[in-house]
Formats: sequence, structure tokens, C-alpha cells
Amino acid sequence: MRHDLLVDMFCTIKNAEAMGKAECAVPASKLIKDVLSVMERNGYIGGSEHVEDGRGGKLRVTLIRRINDTNAIKPRFFVSAREFPKYEKRFLPSVGAGILVVSTSRGVMDQNRAREEGIGGSLLGFVY
Repeated sequence: MRHDLLVDMFCTIKNAEAMGKAECAVPASKLIKDVLSVMERNGYIGGSEHVEDGRGGKLRVTLIRRINDTNAIKPRFFVSAREFPKYEKRFLPSVGAGILVVSTSRGVMDQNRAREEGIGGSLLGFVY
């Protein structure tokens, strides 16, 4: 029984990358679609498409073998725009390597775009 679809999505992608698969299927939701689009914009996945399975659907994610690690951040810390470097040091291997996925009042985006727009938000996960 699934309780947190976002954690399941990150775990499925990480395991499929480790096994060398070309694609994987993750549960579908609006938040997961937004997170996957951020990962696609930053070049970590090839793309995603919705596949109907009669129970809400799944997203088929095309993997390009570029992810070393990815995971959800729990608890979901609220971060202001000037606190991003602190969390980059905590969750990413080095500054500039990888992204933090952030849910803001203007949608889901990476920490670099949120810093440019001068807004903070809730940390959802990291990818590098």
C-alpha cells in the first residue's frame, strides 16, 4: 500500500537507473508530473508520458542514465530564497552539481530558478 507517491517515484527511478533500464513506470499525479518536468528541463530524464491502466494511470519515464542519486526530502523543509546554499551543502555532493526540487507559490521548480525569482518554498527532493 502506497502512502507517499513522491517517495515511490524517486525510489522507482533510482532503482531502475541502478539496474540499467531504459524506462520505468511511476504512479501518476499532478505533483509527480511537475517534478518530472523539472527533471526533464534539467536533463536528468528523457521525458514522460501518461499511460492509462484503469486505476488513475501511470507515467512512463524514459531514463537516459544520468542520475547518480535521487531521493525525497522528509520532512519537507520550508526554505527562503537566501537559505538555498545551506540545503545545497546538506543534500547535494557539491555546489552546482545537481538540483533541489522546490514547491513554491509559483509552481514546482529547481532551486536555481527559485533563487532567480527571489522566492522560497518547500523542499520536495534532490537529484544529482
